[in-house]
Amino acid sequence: MSPDADTRAIIRVEEVHKYYELGDNRVHALRGVSLAVGAGEFVAFMGASGSGKSTFMNILGCLDQPSSGSYWLEGADVSTLNKKQLAGIRNQKIGFVFQGFNLLARTTALENAELPGFYARVTPAERVRRAKVALEMVGLGDRMDHFPSQLSGGQQQRVAIARALVNQPSILLADEPTGNLDSRTSVEVMEIFQKLNQERGLTIVLVTHEIDIAQFAKRAVIFRDGKIRKDEAITGRLHAAEVLKTLPVLED
Repeated sequence: MSPDADTRAIIRVEEVHKYYELGDNRVHALRGVSLAVGAGEFVAFMGASGSGKSTFMNILGCLDQPSSGSYWLEGADVSTLNKKQLAGIRNQKIGFVFQGFNLLARTTALENAELPGFYARVTPAERVRRAKVALEMVGLGDRMDHFPSQLSGGQQQRVAIARALVNQPSILLADEPTGNLDSRTSVEVMEIFQKLNQERGLTIVLVTHEIDIAQFAKRAVIFRDGKIRKDEAITGRLHAAEVLKTLPVLED
C-alpha cells in the first residue's frame, strides 16, 4: 500500500530517515522509508539484524522520533510531538508486546495486566474489569491470581498480551513476541494474534526474523540497509488453529 493509497490508513509514514551521530560519523538506520498500514491489517516486518526494522518499529511505537520525514497515526502528525505528548499517544493508542515478557515478579497476572490502566488514570474498578476481560480473552481466566513464577513462558506472554490490550489500543506492536518460546507455544501466541485481528479488527504490526512466524500475518515488509526492499501480501498464509492440530501437546 502506498502512503496515500488509502484514507483508512491508521499508520502513514513518508520519507522517514533516522540517523545517529557517533563522533564525526553519521550512522543511517533508516533511509527514506515510506509506508502505509490500513486499519485492521496484520503486517510482519522482517530483515536481518541492522536492517532498520526495529528502529522503524520504535518510531511507529512513539518510542523514538525520525530525524526527518513524517509519521501520521490515525491522521495526526506525531513526528513532531514532544516526549510528554508521545507518552500520551503510547498510553492511549498503542499496545506493546516484547520478546521479554517484562512482568513484575511480585505481582499477580491480574495486577500485571492492570498496569497500563494505572498510568492512563483509569479508575480502579474499570482497571480490574478491563484486565479480567483481557485475561479471559487470552485464555487465562483461571490464572489471574498466579504470579509469573507460577506460569509457563507461554502463559507469561499471554499476560503480556492482555496487558497490551487493557487500554483498548488502536494498534498492537509485537517485537519478536515468540523469540523466547518453543514451537507449539509460538503458534498458540500467533493464534491469539490472528483472533484479535480477525474477530476484533485490531491492527497488528509484528517484527520477526522467523519466516514461519511471519507466515501467520497477511502482509510482509522486508527491510534491508535501512530501506524497504519488498512489500507484498503473504501467499500460502498459515492459520494457527490448523497448524496446532498437527503439533504435539507439550507437557508442562
